[in-house]
Amino acid sequence: QARFVESGGDLVQPGGSLRLSCAASVDIFGIYSVHWFRQAPGKQREWVAGVDKDNTISYTDSVKGRFTISRDIARNTMYLQMDNLAPEDTALYSCRGRLGLHDYWGQGTQVTVAS
Repeated sequence: QARFVESGGDLVQPGGSLRLSCAASVDIFGIYSVHWFRQAPGKQREWVAGVDKDNTISYTDSVKGRFTISRDIARNTMYLQMDNLAPEDTALYSCRGRLGLHDYWGQGTQVTVAS
């Protein structure tokens, strides 16, 4: 069973940057779709960005131009570079790997944007 572990969350000032990591325990690229989600307090979880099995990368509109996905295939790790962060980006960020009908979630990493 695949395991996904997120890291990189922190407290950052508005306008700052963070890079989140999603490390998998198995080979994932070209096999799983791997996507980032976030959930702010009192709000529903929302999709942020991700890589599909065919290596297509997509982003939700609110992060386009600010967030960038990259991959280290040898390390089975996907990164989410987040620039120009705003308070509304504050949330628990989780990555989800999907293989067929099975979803594998990490525990999440907290991002807080505040001055």
